[in-house]
Amino acid sequence: MKCNIDARGKAARLIFGIVLVLVAVVLLLIGSGETWSIIAGISCLVGGGFTIFEGASGWCAVRAMGIKTKI
Repeated sequence: MKCNIDARGKAARLIFGIVLVLVAVVLLLIGSGETWSIIAGISCLVGGGFTIFEGASGWCAVRAMGIKTKI
């Protein structure tokens, strides 16, 4: 897991991860316990947490697979 993104990529991933976590909180709090809101909220929480990890560590899973990203 070598660093494979620059400072712009790290910032973009951190911001996107924070937004996903906030969306997860909204879905879990306002979703009234509906099944769809729980599934969507947990999915956003997991995805946001992983994206924050990518931004903090400087490693991108998509780039590690050989796919070029713009950021």
